[in-house]
Amino acid sequence: MTTDRPLAGPDATAQPYQPTPSEVPGKDLLPLGLLDPWRWLRRGASDLLAAKAIGLFYGLCFWLMAAVLGAVFRNLPEYTLSIASGCLLVGPFLALGLYEVSRRRESGLRPSLALSLTCWDRHLGSMGLLVLVLIVLELLWGRASLVVFAVFFNTGMPSTTGVLQAVFNPENWEFLLVYGLVGGTFAALVYGVSVVAIPMILDRDTDAISASITSLQVVFENPLVMLCWGLLITGLIAVALLPWGLGLVLVGPWLGHASWHAYRGTVRWHHPASQPGLPNQR
Repeated sequence: MTTDRPLAGPDATAQPYQPTPSEVPGKDLLPLGLLDPWRWLRRGASDLLAAKAIGLFYGLCFWLMAAVLGAVFRNLPEYTLSIASGCLLVGPFLALGLYEVSRRRESGLRPSLALSLTCWDRHLGSMGLLVLVLIVLELLWGRASLVVFAVFFNTGMPSTTGVLQAVFNPENWEFLLVYGLVGGTFAALVYGVSVVAIPMILDRDTDAISASITSLQVVFENPLVMLCWGLLITGLIAVALLPWGLGLVLVGPWLGHASWHAYRGTVRWHHPASQPGLPNQR
C-alpha cells in the first residue's frame, strides 16, 4: 500500500496546487408536474394584463405575420416556404421582446416597449445562430414535405385547393399518416431545441449551442409535462387562428409571456459556492 508523502528537496516548500474556484453559475433542471403548464399560463396572463399596450403591439405583429402568410398561401403557394422562413426569422425576436417584459416585471422593474424592442441587440450572435438552426430545420422540413407529396401525388404537385383537399380527405389516410409522422418529427425537433433556449439566451447571455442542449435536456427529463405544454401551445394557436387569425392578438403575447415562465419554472441558476436549495439561488 502506498501513502502520500511530502515532497523532499527544493520543491518541499512549494504550495500545494489548489484549482481556482469556478465563477460560472451552475444550473439545475427542476422536476415538473402536470399542473405547471397551467401555472405558466396564469403567470403569463398576469404579465399581459400588467402591460396591455405592449402586449397589443406584439399581438398585432403576430397577427400581421399570420395574415401575410395566409395571403401568400392562398395566392402564391410556391412562395409560402420563403415567407414562413422569414416569419421564423422575425418571430423569435418578437418573442424576445415579450420575455424582456416578463423579465423586467419579475425583477421589479417597469416594463418598457422601447427596451423590449432593443433587448435582442446584446445577444445578436447567439440569437442569430439559433435562428439559423431553426431556419435550416424548417427548410429540411419543407423539403421532406415535398418528397412526401411527390411520392403520393405522382401526377404532379396539387394546387392550393388540392393540398387542402388532400390534407382533409380521409381516403388519403396513408398520405396523412406519413405526412403527419414527418411533420410531427420535425415539429418535435424544433420544439425541443427552442422551448427554453430563447429566454435562456436573454436571461444568461448563453451561447446558442448550450441553450439548445439545455432545452433538449428539459424535454427529455420531463417528456410528459413538456408534451402537454406543446399541445397547449398548439391548441391555443389553432383556436386563435379562427376567425381570420384575430385571436393571435391576444394569444400571441400571452404565450410569449407564459414561455418566459416556462423557462423560469424549468431551469434554476445558482452561484458555484452555493448548493441547490439555498436562498441565494435565482
